[in-house]
Amino acid sequence: MERHEHTLKSGCLGTRRTVSSFHFGAPDSGGKAYIQASLHADELPGMLVAWYLKRELNRLEAEGCVTGEIIVVPQANPIGHAQALLGTPLGRFELASGNNFNRHYPRLSDAVYARVKERLGADAAGNTRLIRAAIRSELALREDESELDSQRTILMSLAADADIVLDLHCDLHAALHVYTGTPLWEQCAPLARLLGSSAQLLATESGDEPFDEACSQTWWHIRDRCLADGLEVPIDMACLAVTVELRGQRQVSHALASRDAAAILDFLRLRGLIHSAAAPLLPELRFPATPLAGSENLKAPFPGLVCFHVEPGDVVTVGQPVADIIDPLDDTVVTLSSAYGGMVYAVSNHPYAMAGASVAKVATNSVIKSGKLLSA
Repeated sequence: MERHEHTLKSGCLGTRRTVSSFHFGAPDSGGKAYIQASLHADELPGMLVAWYLKRELNRLEAEGCVTGEIIVVPQANPIGHAQALLGTPLGRFELASGNNFNRHYPRLSDAVYARVKERLGADAAGNTRLIRAAIRSELALREDESELDSQRTILMSLAADADIVLDLHCDLHAALHVYTGTPLWEQCAPLARLLGSSAQLLATESGDEPFDEACSQTWWHIRDRCLADGLEVPIDMACLAVTVELRGQRQVSHALASRDAAAILDFLRLRGLIHSAAAPLLPELRFPATPLAGSENLKAPFPGLVCFHVEPGDVVTVGQPVADIIDPLDDTVVTLSSAYGGMVYAVSNHPYAMAGASVAKVATNSVIKSGKLLSA
């Protein structure tokens, strides 16, 4: 294992922050995987998973079983981890700018396509190498204006040329679920099955360039540009980038983290980055993949107490009670239910809701919204 330190641009006199990356195997030795945790700094289950991954990868590397390059970043957001107000961590948005730490990553498609268009050929593997080199060149040219910009560039530079990118997050109170690009679902399905994922949410454009999409969308954008320009060249979907939501914020435990780390290692075995004598067994998928545009938000029509009838990971039918909103002053009770039916994959973690607040999210197979598909 090698530890590398990547220094962020200083945002304030007298301060300096670094991102630490841990490297296993060797570059160009048989595929590359990049795994980061806690990009939203108040989402900590992934940090414990990363710690378990480091320990096990160190052992596997010593035994000569790491056959590719694997990079683990347990703390992807040192800026956010320094933010707290009266003891409460505030790690989702940068306080200086209001920016979500998982938005506004560089969109590289146009610049990369301009670099490679005239050199693409009939060899898919050669095209992949060409595109990856162009991605690295574009990131090397970035001039960062702020500390947050430099953090984005560092993370993208570590990840964007990888075969596999896993961004470990969590929701407020949730079942384990994943987000990935629609063209990537076939590659992602074994990971979802190994993790026991309850919902699999697919999109090609979720809005505002989250980290996983910024890493993977270059490939389908270039494929589509080639088709539009009449270029008959093979473009593989060469970066499987997945946001893995490891349940809820309070679900940080050795039992869950060791189980999740074992599932991720089994996926790396399936993909050939870790030597294995036998292929891991794949459980059945808990719920089919659905469009992110079909994620139904159940909202409180007025302020009041929230009392749930179901738990994250439950499948509900149309009209089945999901939660009651109760006004104890006027004795008003409204029962929220899904208009489409599907998997309840995340719910509010607070028993009180303001008017209009999202109380539960249901993965449905009906396309019901457009535009920016992710919440802030």
